[in-house]
Amino acid sequence: MPYALTGLASYQEVIKKSRFVVLAGAVQSPAEALRFFAAHSIADATHNCWAYRIGNEYRFNDDGEPGGTAGRPILQAIEGQHCDRVAVLVVRWFGGIKLGPGGLIRAYGGTAAQCLRLADKTEMIDEVMVACRCNFADMALVQSRFAAYQARIVSETFDGSGVLWQLAVARSQEKSLSELFANLTGGHGEWLPG
Repeated sequence: MPYALTGLASYQEVIKKSRFVVLAGAVQSPAEALRFFAAHSIADATHNCWAYRIGNEYRFNDDGEPGGTAGRPILQAIEGQHCDRVAVLVVRWFGGIKLGPGGLIRAYGGTAAQCLRLADKTEMIDEVMVACRCNFADMALVQSRFAAYQARIVSETFDGSGVLWQLAVARSQEKSLSELFANLTGGHGEWLPG
């Protein structure tokens, strides 16, 4: 089960006189990840290396470190900690002692993994969007059942006869909630998975 960060996480470590500062944050798109890196990169640092993963999309950057010694280990740390929709930036100030390729891989991957290990996370639920409509008479009873089926209201609109909800429903619960919805509305409600 993948995890999402619930806030900004940070971690610092000094390895052979080089200072590593890690920042990790939740992102919803590649553009948001790139904005995260731009906002948190430190211009006077020696390297600002990063990686992100959003579903099946990922990207990483070594920022001048030898190829494969920084960005890829950060991405592997993201995968190793089972995180998704996350951007991780590792900022390094060179301390005068060369770490070598193996040392760089361990430093970048290790500090990124430690940051994610310590971060506040929550389990991600695979959701499907559903548009549903019911009349006012059924509204309170239907709404009272959402939490038990891992459904949350994304938007709510009222008209003359009832309510239209946009729901995010746990994929594993959508069929059961659909059947319950039909029963609670006497078959008069509308349920449109999308």
